[in-house]
Amino acid sequence: QVQLVESGGGLVQAGGSLRLSCAASGRSFSSYTMGWFRQAPGKEREFVAAISWSGGMTYYADSVKGRFTISIDNAKNTVYLQMNSLKPEDTAVYYCAADLLGGRNGAKYGYWGQGTQVTVSS
Repeated sequence: QVQLVESGGGLVQAGGSLRLSCAASGRSFSSYTMGWFRQAPGKEREFVAAISWSGGMTYYADSVKGRFTISIDNAKNTVYLQMNSLKPEDTAVYYCAADLLGGRNGAKYGYWGQGTQVTVSS
């Protein structure tokens, strides 16, 4: 059974940093794309970043480019999202997702974590 477990969320002041982790288990994820998405209250879920399991390909939403970095530790089956220069508009529940198709479209991801709350105060 595939499990994606996020951790690392919390409350931080604007300009601060957080690192989210997503521990993946239950199957081999080679050839998978791992993605981070977020959903703020009253808003639709939006793409944040994604990475190939090999780590060779990464892509970001324009809103986080230059501030967030996605990375992967294959030995630990863990994906990270380093978030720097956080802004109040980054406040959301952040979800980890996985699928062979991957991409920026959340509908293409078959596996999801439970989410972790990130709150950025002004």
